[in-house]
Amino acid sequence: MKKEILTIKNLLLIIVVPLVLYLLHILSFIFIPFVFGLFIALLFSPLMRWFKRMGVPGFLGVITVFIIVSLGIMVTYKLVHLSSNELTKVNESFKPKLDERLNEISKPIVQFMNINPRNDETDFKALLNSEEIKSQVFGKLGTGINIAGNVISMILMTLFFMVLFLAGTMDLQRLLELFIFKNQDAKINIFKKIEKDAFTYILIKTLISISTGVLISLSCYFFGISFPIFWGLVAFLLNFIQMIGSIVSVAALALFALVELSFAGSFVFFVAVIIGIQFILGNILEPILMGKSFSINTVAVLIMLAIWGFIWGIPGLILAVPISALLKRIFEQFPSTQIYAKAMS
Repeated sequence: MKKEILTIKNLLLIIVVPLVLYLLHILSFIFIPFVFGLFIALLFSPLMRWFKRMGVPGFLGVITVFIIVSLGIMVTYKLVHLSSNELTKVNESFKPKLDERLNEISKPIVQFMNINPRNDETDFKALLNSEEIKSQVFGKLGTGINIAGNVISMILMTLFFMVLFLAGTMDLQRLLELFIFKNQDAKINIFKKIEKDAFTYILIKTLISISTGVLISLSCYFFGISFPIFWGLVAFLLNFIQMIGSIVSVAALALFALVELSFAGSFVFFVAVIIGIQFILGNILEPILMGKSFSINTVAVLIMLAIWGFIWGIPGLILAVPISALLKRIFEQFPSTQIYAKAMS
């Protein structure tokens, strides 16, 4: 009888898990901002509890959190504004190098596509003016506008869910009690651990990302690469996207460096330096710090990255590690699921 019950449970698990993942994918426009809002609220939960102990009204605590978040947004805006000013002040010596290198890259493409440049056109301009390229660009432009609209709506929904959690309208401890834990002590214990994990992850990831951005900027400045602040900001932001972000930032910067550095000498050394920065910080230091904090092995992280990246795309890659830590904490509380927590350790 016990074997039959166990078999039924396993069959139900095989059916339910893919169904849940499918629903998370279909309803990603709700669940992604919900999870982002949840983790942001967790960061400020200790501050909200301190306000409550001090007798500060809840709405003042929410306003304070909004001010802190606004300051973070303002700092990000200032960095973006500073980098954009850097881009507008293009060095006059850089433009001829860029045009020359773009023409070198465009020439074989123009020949392959049988495009005949006019007398007043360079190979690069002829490529841009071709009908096929124009149709591709304008087609992607519409897609880009849709993506921008989705990002804005997702940010607004994230702020909405964050306010609900901070104001107590949606109580995570109550949700844990209703759906997972019946024991009051277990609920409080796991909630504190989840809070600590969320704060630790954001702290480690932010420090590693800042270090990566600063070192990339300094490397660009040392090697004479234009727009060092811009490339440092790109490396900082992309570093929050697990695995893929560092690869994209290195590839983009390496392609850009081809314009200003000779391939035979300094270019190879420069690429080795930026790869070394990403490898040491992202592949050695970050896993050590994350591993000590969450005790999650690399294989489990890679599997979770694949799953959540497939379900939610880039937001899934950003959220994969904190979601893994959350699931591991929950699995540890039940004898029947402790084997999964041990497998993740």
